[in-house]
Amino acid sequence: MRHLRYVAVGDSQTEGLNDGDEKTGYRGWADRLAEQLAAEEPRFRYANLAVRGRLAAQIRAEQTDAALAMEPDLVTVMAGMNDLIRPGFDAPAVTAELEAMLDAFAASGARVVTFTFPDVARVVPIARHLRPRVLDFNERVRAAAHRHGALLVDTFTHPVTTDPRLWSADRLHVSPLGHARIAAAVAEVLELPGSDGSWTHPLPPLPPVPAWQRARTEATWAAAFLGPWLVRRLQGRSSGDGRTAKRPHLQPVQVTGP
Repeated sequence: MRHLRYVAVGDSQTEGLNDGDEKTGYRGWADRLAEQLAAEEPRFRYANLAVRGRLAAQIRAEQTDAALAMEPDLVTVMAGMNDLIRPGFDAPAVTAELEAMLDAFAASGARVVTFTFPDVARVVPIARHLRPRVLDFNERVRAAAHRHGALLVDTFTHPVTTDPRLWSADRLHVSPLGHARIAAAVAEVLELPGSDGSWTHPLPPLPPVPAWQRARTEATWAAAFLGPWLVRRLQGRSSGDGRTAKRPHLQPVQVTGP
């Protein structure tokens, strides 16, 4: 199946954070997927409405109607992690926001792809208390995808998704390699030419790390990333304050390579 109009909705992961930088711009898995689709169809157009820091309700309110107005034949929806890591996370309410988006996009006739989340306890050991939330929310996402006929990228079931090499230093956003793997995962569920399950393959083993070094790494990460994140939460600020979508309209895609 050839796709002509692809719209990505979501938060920072879909915006592409840490696959590039603020000066040169962010690429990200959705851009990488769009490049693959564009290589197969010269008429292909792509929009990315994702904005960092957005909660599921904000994604639904700000991005759904704008996406539908473009009459996409393919939509990816990644939402819920910014909700999940906050105190007071309401799983049924967040699932309802996600399901409303899946319902609207599926009803429009678009092909819809959504995602479960990896095991955060393995990515950020200090956040191991969030693992039950992830397990529960992922089950809700699977059920919602099934109800609305959405394709599902089930990241949780594959251990490689928690490999530290797929994550950037902040452990909140994936690395360029992580973005490449997500793009390959979506390509597989879409059954694009040349796609396969190799995105699930493990990387070569890492050398063992002494306990003291792991402890130092955790302390450094907490000071550099957890602390500033907590300060923003206490101040009621978001990394996405004042930001808009990087690619708000359907446009041709320039293929940049691997």
